[in-house]
Amino acid sequence: MVCLRPRALVLHALFWALVSLRVFGAGLLSDVKTAATMVSSPPCWELEDFVVTVECSQCNDSFTKSWIACKQTGYVKKVNCTKSNKEDYKSCRSVLMEEQRFWRFEAVVFGLTVLLALVVVARQRSLDRLASEKVRRQIESI
Repeated sequence: MVCLRPRALVLHALFWALVSLRVFGAGLLSDVKTAATMVSSPPCWELEDFVVTVECSQCNDSFTKSWIACKQTGYVKKVNCTKSNKEDYKSCRSVLMEEQRFWRFEAVVFGLTVLLALVVVARQRSLDRLASEKVRRQIESI
């Protein structure tokens, strides 16, 4: 089994921290970009009551590029504003999308748990080997 030094462990931890930052930070950055590019006039569903006419559904490829509501999450629901009687699209979160994100997160956590458990076991074996070698040397010196 490979014995990793503390410096190598720190480098591995830094590498995985940067990888996870890249993976999870990409989602955060995309939310920031979409918030900065919102239209100045608020949609009708922000100002008045509305009724959902079509439940949350996934956007088509053409709509994803052109509609602001589709750019945020990839899912929209069609709403009808009550006062102005105007139909508009509102971004929404899909249950399926949230479930996939949850299980992806669980898989990452499980993988990190297994990886770190292996690192702990390897380190403990290394320390046990050093301790038994030290005891052996002490006994031989007597």
